[in-house]
Amino acid sequence: MLKLNSKQRAYLRGLAAKEPAIMQIGKDGVTENLIRTLSDALEARELVKLSLLENSGLDTAEAAAALEAGTGAVTVCRIGRKIVLYRESETNKRITL
Repeated sequence: MLKLNSKQRAYLRGLAAKEPAIMQIGKDGVTENLIRTLSDALEARELVKLSLLENSGLDTAEAAAALEAGTGAVTVCRIGRKIVLYRESETNKRITL
């Protein structure tokens, strides 16, 4: 798994600040379908912001850990109920660290 240093993390956090959350984690929590969809989004975008809804029953740390394990991504940051994940694309490299 990729390890980010503080400069890389800050750079990715800056890129993510401009982007809207493209996925939501709801009452079903982290499901296989969510992980599959997120993995596809990471392959296409490399950097994805998710929103954790109140009715999910998870906190951001639990959700981020489950998403990391399921997708092989690394958590860039957790702010409030938002989670930002990064995974380098194998076919569509867009972000240079």
